[in-house]
Amino acid sequence: MACAAYSIRGPLMLAARHRTDLPANNDLCIGLKSSVSYPVAQRWSSDSSSVVMQHVISHRHLIVRASARNSKASATEVGTASSDERITVLVIGGGGREHALCYALNRSPSCSAVLCAPGNAGIAHSGDATCILDLDISSSADVISFCRKRGVGMVVVGSEAPLVAGLVNDLVKVGIPTFGPSSEAAALEGSKDFMKKLCDKYNIPTAKYRTFMDAVEAKQYVKQEGAPIVVKADGLAAGKGVVVAMTLDEAFEAIDSMLVEGSFGSAGSRVIIEEFLEGEEASFFALVDGENVLPLESAQDHKRVGDGDVGPNTGGMGAYSPAPIVTDELKRIVMESIIIPTVKGMAAEGCKFVGVLYAGLMIEKKSGLPKLIEYNVRFGDPECQVLMMRLESDLAQVLLSACQGGLSNVSLTWSPEMAMVVVMANQGYPGSYKKGTVIKNLDRAEEASPAVKIFHAGTALDEDGNLVAVGGRVLGVTAKGKDIEEARARVYNAVDAIDWPEGFFRRDIGWRALWHKQVANYP
Repeated sequence: MACAAYSIRGPLMLAARHRTDLPANNDLCIGLKSSVSYPVAQRWSSDSSSVVMQHVISHRHLIVRASARNSKASATEVGTASSDERITVLVIGGGGREHALCYALNRSPSCSAVLCAPGNAGIAHSGDATCILDLDISSSADVISFCRKRGVGMVVVGSEAPLVAGLVNDLVKVGIPTFGPSSEAAALEGSKDFMKKLCDKYNIPTAKYRTFMDAVEAKQYVKQEGAPIVVKADGLAAGKGVVVAMTLDEAFEAIDSMLVEGSFGSAGSRVIIEEFLEGEEASFFALVDGENVLPLESAQDHKRVGDGDVGPNTGGMGAYSPAPIVTDELKRIVMESIIIPTVKGMAAEGCKFVGVLYAGLMIEKKSGLPKLIEYNVRFGDPECQVLMMRLESDLAQVLLSACQGGLSNVSLTWSPEMAMVVVMANQGYPGSYKKGTVIKNLDRAEEASPAVKIFHAGTALDEDGNLVAVGGRVLGVTAKGKDIEEARARVYNAVDAIDWPEGFFRRDIGWRALWHKQVANYP
């Protein structure tokens, strides 16, 4: 299976009646000047092959081939290319997403070494990367010095906080190729109010909303609209700043928590009150080089903490790819009505976007059409784990092409298999939880099948050398299979082999995919 790039060209459509409180064109990003700039371009190609796909990256004169029969990509050098062009990649972050990126980069023929700062004990033990524990990733100067000393050829910023803080701006300024958006463009995730105003201005379908800084006014609006309703912290809240309130009291409690009690600090000093959308959620990812947009394969995660989609929202308790609900027609609609207008709009506002756009979508029950719930400006977690398990292309070359404006000549090749991840979390998550509990039998779990891979998020070694849990979401047990049933069986067999009494997980990951399959097969 292969995906090729859209380039974007054509008129930029403002909403016929966008809200009167929005600034005029080119004003959404006042004070936010992007450090990366490209003109913007519109083309769709749906060539696909489940066996072999060849894609050419012209600026590197490198042909990358991947085969469904071989999980590791192969590289053939042509022209002036040589083995000396293999690069060292530094991944910034230390969670399950970063482990998955390290895993894929380590399999890339164009990558000579993978470093991860800070990484974690599981990443180091797996051999997928060398972890750099003593690098202060909050200091751009320290990261720049490290890259120069170690000859780093590309930096991949995995988590959102360094993006919003401007690490990419500083690295690009000194000529270090860096995958990720500038701090100005990262406002798509850093401020939900910014994202909503962009949607209003450029006619991108999203839920009706209002923004408030005053709790009394917010509650008055909630009373007017009624429940169910959604309350969101404006800023970054580690995936926990969204409350789907089924009653007015729940909404009032969320408003007080954010605006009065300050439970999310400055991230919750402004809240978005949003209409409740009924339907099915899906995740849509696209690589952007400022000029071209390359859609990735679809995925679907499970946000609620409990089986049956009950309990509070989390960062994600499991995922699978591909997502049956994201059909080829739906992909086209998403690209044309959401992704391309966003990239065009950001360019028009002076915030050119380079990196990965992760659109959280709601496929509305009534219309069957997608609406944008939120944007993230980095790979999702745990969706990244299933995407990297299925990716067969050279990730290092693909991301470097995005950094250098070269995605127009890139296609991605994916395994036709289904991939699934089940997150094992600490008891008490997403609330308070105990740290330091011992996890055993991981080797036995991974040996259950060659299709199983365990990605580490919140693990460390204690003073006795035991692997212990130190985070909320701790492990991402992942597997591939020929279909949803096989992938699911392999994942849960591996989960059941892990000895961690203090951990918990959902038993129903993949239930929507199974339901879609049953409906499709119903005579």
